Amino acid sequence: MKIGMLTSGGDCPGLNAVMRAFAKYAFSHIADVKIFGFLNGYTGLIENEYEELEEKDFENLLLAGGTMLGSKRQPFKLMTETDGNNRSKLDKMKETYKNLGLDCLITLGGAGTHKTAALLSAEGCNVIGLPKTIDNDIWGTDVTFGFETAMETATLCIDKMHSTASSHGRIMLVEVMGNKVGWLTLYAGLAGGADMILIPEIPYDEDAVVEFLEKRRKAGARYSIVAIAEGAMSKEEAALRKKERLALRAARGETTVTQRLARNIEARTGVETRTQVIGYLQRGGSPNPYDRALCTLMGSYAGELAEKGKFGVTVAYSGGRVTYNSLSDIAGKAKSVPPTHPMVRAAKSIGISFGVF
Repeated sequence: MKIGMLTSGGDCPGLNAVMRAFAKYAFSHIADVKIFGFLNGYTGLIENEYEELEEKDFENLLLAGGTMLGSKRQPFKLMTETDGNNRSKLDKMKETYKNLGLDCLITLGGAGTHKTAALLSAEGCNVIGLPKTIDNDIWGTDVTFGFETAMETATLCIDKMHSTASSHGRIMLVEVMGNKVGWLTLYAGLAGGADMILIPEIPYDEDAVVEFLEKRRKAGARYSIVAIAEGAMSKEEAALRKKERLALRAARGETTVTQRLARNIEARTGVETRTQVIGYLQRGGSPNPYDRALCTLMGSYAGELAEKGKFGVTVAYSGGRVTYNSLSDIAGKAKSVPPTHPMVRAAKSIGISFGVF
């Protein structure tokens, strides 16, 4: 059996651990198996760049961060556009798949990766997906690998803000990754003891933000911590279309709302306000013990699916068990934070503000 494998999109802890688990299962249970690793995500599949991997290549990967295959983003919307030779990236991927005589393609990635995987599946390629993203936004799975480790990193960063904020009597806005969804900010904010959590799913009211922070100060709080997702937006911005919102921010010289909100808070409260962007620290490093176990569970299960010839699916962890969903069912869907989620309700019940009245 010939199996292709690739890691696409943003990196995250656990990619190597999942590939290790899959390979260990495949080499142990599938006869005459060969694994081809495509370099730099779908780019390797498009450009026919790969390496044949041996069992020894997957040793010592459980603790390794990043991805041994490399990763690169390939926008889904460009997959079917044709070049001067009237060939699309999709055509080239199918050609590589066919020429190598692959029986299966394993794709590790997030939302965009899964959309392309579904496209390849619809075109006749045998594909099995694995849900990777620190955003935890893949539809149909309770958790994605990499999320727990990123949440731990973000929490530790928020933890460290307490002492410096207290020392100087400041308001600290800690920006957490999450452009479209706020799972990472929600969990890290709760775990890190943030006083306010701002996420894309609950657009904030600046007046409510200022009023809450002022109320804390008047009640004797020396400092305040605000966990803010990079994709957080005001109620005014939320009323705009995405292109309008991006154009407005570009005109202001902004990439996220964090700096602007910090300036406005300081101007309106008179309290020194600072920002801290955690950034790529959340993507780096070794997966934590939970993610190592989850990666082993998901990777070995993907091997079992390949052995049984169950294709056109992506692995999921739901209701305490490992399972799968159809790629066609989840492609293009995102798992956002419901405003009534138990974690949101719990946060509100202990006095954490989401920046709304």
